[in-house]
Amino acid sequence: MKRGESNPPVTETQVAYRWCTAFQGRVKTVLESRLVDSLGYLVPWEFSPTVALSCAALVAVYVRGLRAGAQRELAPRWWRTLSFMLGVTLIYVVLQTRIDYYSQHMFWVHRLQHLILHHVSPMLIVLAVPGATLTRGLPKTWQRTLKEHTRALWWRWIIRVVQQPLVASVLFVGVIGFWLIPAIHFTAMLDVRRYRAMNWSMLIDGLLFWWLVLTPRAVQGPASIRYFYRAAMVVGVTFPQIFIGAYITLHRSVLYGVYGICGRAWAISPMLDQQLGGLLTWIPPAMMSLLGLLIVLHLMFRDLAAAERAPRAPILAAAKSAG
Repeated sequence: MKRGESNPPVTETQVAYRWCTAFQGRVKTVLESRLVDSLGYLVPWEFSPTVALSCAALVAVYVRGLRAGAQRELAPRWWRTLSFMLGVTLIYVVLQTRIDYYSQHMFWVHRLQHLILHHVSPMLIVLAVPGATLTRGLPKTWQRTLKEHTRALWWRWIIRVVQQPLVASVLFVGVIGFWLIPAIHFTAMLDVRRYRAMNWSMLIDGLLFWWLVLTPRAVQGPASIRYFYRAAMVVGVTFPQIFIGAYITLHRSVLYGVYGICGRAWAISPMLDQQLGGLLTWIPPAMMSLLGLLIVLHLMFRDLAAAERAPRAPILAAAKSAG
């Protein structure tokens, strides 16, 4: 351009192009930063090889069992597979992502973590009825070893004691109440070994309880209990949980001062944190118990309908052959 000549006017198309380019670069920068932040939430706060290996092993064995079952046309329904995978994923998420950090610094997040470990994930895994699939996914030698151990007298005695309806119900509520005793909760949140024991006890107890309540009787075999007792168990554990949650929610002083020592992740008052945690101990578990009761009733009516159809099958077959 020669000296003295003015710059050519910028067209509307050029303005729009420059604006779109700048906007695209800004959006890309924001998305990349948010993606990095989101991935940071998935990074384990305190890596636990036990949790990571357990979840990975469960998924690997289950997938192997799915492949073996598909060859024999024994694959479970798609929703059962989804239920199992979602249950294991939630266990990993609440124990190995940033949620575990927040659960150590916010009481209500801690109660959400235990709601998933004690109710949601065990229920999802049990509804998948994964026993046969997991067994098929094990190596042949491991399958034989597992069968020998499950037939052992000592193992059957332990299962018979722990899976008594009254014992299972008392343990289910007792584990919740025990770890919520303020003095015990204080030490558990400050000691890594007790903290991990607390989380594992919630998960194992939840799996044992919901397996006893929600697994179909045909799958449980000799260990099966009547549906009346299952319904009584679900109703029986509901009211103590309501009492515990209501006591925490309506208490007028701070019960769990350990979160003030550790430092809260968000700037909310200790009483509000405690009230939110109490509500999570009060309302969602009661709703989960109601859902469990509905599932028990569904299983009962399904078995009754199957029992009514069973005597008619030979009669119908004889009538068809005679005709």
